[in-house]
Amino acid sequence: MATCAKCGGELEPERTRAASISGSIMGDEYTDCFFLCPKCQAYTVVNFHDRFLGEETSSSRGPVSKAEGDAKVALIKQCSRPWDKKCRCAAHREYFGGWLD
Repeated sequence: MATCAKCGGELEPERTRAASISGSIMGDEYTDCFFLCPKCQAYTVVNFHDRFLGEETSSSRGPVSKAEGDAKVALIKQCSRPWDKKCRCAAHREYFGGWLD
């Protein structure tokens, strides 16, 4: 279970995950999951990196302001297949900034 990067509260995935998106960069899969803390209204982003040749790692970053997080979540929700690392829709291309395979 993730913890809020601002207040340290527990972020239960079923209640706090706002959006996630996956993309393939140089054969590796990157997934960003945005969690909105119900206590402090800040986002924490958990990043998963599934290496083509190697171990999967995860890290988190934040706090991300509600305004910035809301904008990223809105962008992700423009895609009908955010879990599809091979999707090349406008939202995926903008989110990953042209780095997709």
